[in-house]
Amino acid sequence: MIAIFSQADLTVTRSEVSDWLKKEADPKQQPCEDKTLAYFLNGLINDRRGKKEGAAPAVEESLNNNIILMKLRIALDLRAEDVLRIMRLADFVMSKPELSAFSRKKTHKHYRVCQDQILRNFIRGIEKEFRQDVGGDRDIEANVNADVDTDAATKPIWPGRT
Repeated sequence: MIAIFSQADLTVTRSEVSDWLKKEADPKQQPCEDKTLAYFLNGLINDRRGKKEGAAPAVEESLNNNIILMKLRIALDLRAEDVLRIMRLADFVMSKPELSAFSRKKTHKHYRVCQDQILRNFIRGIEKEFRQDVGGDRDIEANVNADVDTDAATKPIWPGRT
């Protein structure tokens, strides 16, 4: 994750990442600000798709679920059909027009706000699609925190990735 942040020209420490990934009940947990998450998502796009020539895009000061969904789609190079399939993996069914409403400008008459439940189901579907080693109803946060809480500096934050 540190390398992904660096792809967007932001330097973070392992300690910061560890604190952001802790459960809310943990007293050491720190909130990840919108701008920091925007840097991460931009870095993920750069990491997965390559950096564009020229100046880096401006980093959003505030994010909403529509922006997060769009940045994840871009980073993972997902078409609408891919997103709908991933949503079905999380037992959430939606139509293509419903999905396209999230990508429209706020002023468009068919614009729709992406609710937390929709983004949550999309992320669960991504987990099922890309994390073959995660079984059943295990929580991805539990998997992340299990690795982050260790003191081993060489152990990767995400199991199976270096």
